[in-house]
Amino acid sequence: MLSLLKKFRWLYHFLASKEVAAFLFAALCIVLVPLTVMEEHSHYLGVLIDVILGLTGLNLLLCTLQRVRTLSRPTLIIHLGVIVTLVGSVISSFGFLATVNIYEGNSVDKVYRWDTKEDVPLGVEVGVKKVNMEYYPVPVKVGVLQGNEKVGLFELKTGESFTLGNYVIKADSLEFPSEVLKLSVTNRIGFVGSTDTSGMRNLPQDFPYSFVLVAFKDPDLKKMWVDLSLSKGSRVISKGTSEVNSPFSWEGLNFYHTRVDRDAYGIPYAGIQITRDPGRPYVYAGFIMLGLGSLLYLVTHLRRLYRQGRSEKAGRQ
Repeated sequence: MLSLLKKFRWLYHFLASKEVAAFLFAALCIVLVPLTVMEEHSHYLGVLIDVILGLTGLNLLLCTLQRVRTLSRPTLIIHLGVIVTLVGSVISSFGFLATVNIYEGNSVDKVYRWDTKEDVPLGVEVGVKKVNMEYYPVPVKVGVLQGNEKVGLFELKTGESFTLGNYVIKADSLEFPSEVLKLSVTNRIGFVGSTDTSGMRNLPQDFPYSFVLVAFKDPDLKKMWVDLSLSKGSRVISKGTSEVNSPFSWEGLNFYHTRVDRDAYGIPYAGIQITRDPGRPYVYAGFIMLGLGSLLYLVTHLRRLYRQGRSEKAGRQ
């Protein structure tokens, strides 16, 4: 029994040694360097990295336990922060990243997982209700007709207005890809109605004018977002929007929209990226501990220098 304890004690000291720490650091560098040039990462390479990170965390934990009575409080907090961060990284390896393209108005229940390289059920149906795009004001030229007679040509930006007799005509928005300009009409009394350059008309019958989009400049995209819904069968369980750097989140899943495009028939679709990262809270907690430990170390060091300076000054006097 005593000999068995001695063997485990040797193993304990070996795993907590600086030599093992240096070896693990070197091994991690050797493994990570090829990742900078590889287009596709091997699943087994990812597992190897997780093993190295796990052993590094174990080495630091044992080293901390071995020297816990001699370590200063800031150093101890920094050690714990690194350990928590490494634990979070290992836990994150149990998450996944998946992608799927979804047409506007449709939904899917399978996604492509990049770690297993196969289509797998997500457990819920993901639907793209609408692909939304907002543009900066677009310069347009609007022709005005009264019957078949040309009344005028107005140059303005979407959001601006022009006066036409007793009416004020506002160019509300330019829709794409239909290239239809939507307009609203008001007078001194108030709102009269709306119309557009495709022929849609919600105005009094005696309104004498019609409008034609003569020209416009290519718009600059201001904002883009996707309206998403999650459902099981016919029951919608959640709704939300996904914007750039602001994903829609539900029960540990994050839904990012990575692209918006149209197919050869002009039908819009959105590229959706789904991630699950269970280790993220632990990584953030570790970073906070590292920051607090570093700050405490800096304060302690500055205080020591201050006291040392005062002591030297008193000695000279």
